[in-house]
Amino acid sequence: MADRITYVGLDVHKESIVVAVASGGLRGEVREYGRIANTATALDRLLRKLGDAGMALRFCYEAGPCGYGIQRHVSARGHECVVVAPSLIPKRAGDRVKTDRRDAASLAKLHRAGELTAVWVPDPQHEAMRDLVRARLDAVHSLRRARQQLSGFLLRQGCHYGRPAWTKLHRRWLAGLIFDQAIHHIVLEDYIAAVEAAEARRDRLTAQIETMLPDWTLAPVVAALQTMRGMAMVNAATLIAELGDLSRFADPRQLMAYLGLTPSEYSSGSSVRRGGITKAGNGAARRLLIEAAWSYRFPARLSRELLLRQESQPKPIRDIAWKGQVRLCARYRRLARTGKPANVVTTAIARELTGFVWAIARQVTVTPG
Repeated sequence: MADRITYVGLDVHKESIVVAVASGGLRGEVREYGRIANTATALDRLLRKLGDAGMALRFCYEAGPCGYGIQRHVSARGHECVVVAPSLIPKRAGDRVKTDRRDAASLAKLHRAGELTAVWVPDPQHEAMRDLVRARLDAVHSLRRARQQLSGFLLRQGCHYGRPAWTKLHRRWLAGLIFDQAIHHIVLEDYIAAVEAAEARRDRLTAQIETMLPDWTLAPVVAALQTMRGMAMVNAATLIAELGDLSRFADPRQLMAYLGLTPSEYSSGSSVRRGGITKAGNGAARRLLIEAAWSYRFPARLSRELLLRQESQPKPIRDIAWKGQVRLCARYRRLARTGKPANVVTTAIARELTGFVWAIARQVTVTPG
């Protein structure tokens, strides 16, 4: 049966795709097909030519900036197509030659050998939601940069506020600044305008997330996660948009490893050495969990805002959230008392928080769209 399968490796670029074909069987021929245009028409032509021999076709290509369009196009025409995690592709030690043709041939051979690790492919609605939350993250980064630029300008001019910034009082203080050089007033107004534009963009995208959320198939999971401290609407939506349906993780340790929150290890014989976290997988989701973990440095309590978020959720979910808060708050204080650095403590809390996120998500039944 394996001899009736053709494995196709695609090295995908913006304008073109380099194609290599590996015949079934471990010793089957691997040949270069050539370079085709990265268009739907060219892909259909490739599918027809390779399919004429009556072989089952199995495609693969690396995850990258070109997205999942090729995977969806090929799958819609009845062929298997996987998107491969680039960081998990086996590499030969000492191999210093890299070309598009070699990459395509290597993908075809490794796919035939079963050595490739496929990534999860979101459906179009999920990808659209993920693009929306990432646009908001970009807006947050732009706002932070605009504020830093304004603060840097004020520092150069010797202007020190000395109290919490970006409040109404701080805005009034900015409006009352007087400089010796008239041009500095122009510079100040431009920096302030940049900050206000970035704030408006962030707020606009936040409102769009809130508007689009009810129509999303994973909205019930987002609502359930909001029962936890540090997981308000934007954080919960961002986390699920980045991670997808958590039911594909068999246990919380798989999710922790996927997020790169597990310790690295270099062990040989009787020597066991563990280092910092691996930082593999989705960096945006990992950073979000670490930021959320900071909120557990305070004693466990149900704030008014948290109670409102929990109102519509069933008791089993609320119980998990409260159990998690009590445990994580106590663990944070216990680790902090040992003198460990704050970032080490917070990362440990984020890792354990991931387990409670997984447990709550498993309580929710998701209806496919």
